[in-house]
Amino acid sequence: MDISLTFTPSASLNRHRRPFPPAGGGGGGGAGTRRFAAAGCRRATTSGELQTAAGPNGRGGSYPASVPVHKVTVHDRQRGVVHEFSVPEDQYILHTAEAQNVSLPFACRHGCCTSCAVRIKSGQLRQPEALGISAELKSKGYALLCVGYPSSDLEVETQDEDEVYWLQFGRYFARGPIDRDDYALELALGDE
Repeated sequence: MDISLTFTPSASLNRHRRPFPPAGGGGGGGAGTRRFAAAGCRRATTSGELQTAAGPNGRGGSYPASVPVHKVTVHDRQRGVVHEFSVPEDQYILHTAEAQNVSLPFACRHGCCTSCAVRIKSGQLRQPEALGISAELKSKGYALLCVGYPSSDLEVETQDEDEVYWLQFGRYFARGPIDRDDYALELALGDE
């Protein structure tokens, strides 16, 4: 049974992202759409499965041969799921995962927050646009998937956003983390 899905990239999703490589011959969808074979659009995988990068013409792994493709394994601690998928070296990890129907945590998509923060277990990635984490945390193996490019096969583990934020800025708060005050928030919202 051959099932195909139509993916229409939104403008906000692709505004600052590199486009998929140009389609080389038939098989693609209409203007602005891409066809993906069902085998390339699986939800969360188990550690034994590997999704190939769904190319623009619907064939798995149809990126140019000159661009290396790496296996990325994400251990999602919050959901208790392991995702495995392939990412070309010139594509953002988060963007490529979403194109393969893999759901990962994110917020800003610009490398400015810590929602998509991970800790590298093995492998390497480049993240020249990761402003949301300090050079110190990068040197300790933290990375942001929304602006990260794989440089090798990669295994990472998602992190709690508050934990990463505390590691980065905690020393600036002398009394420790600030507890959420729902009553004060309710009063503040009531004034609007």
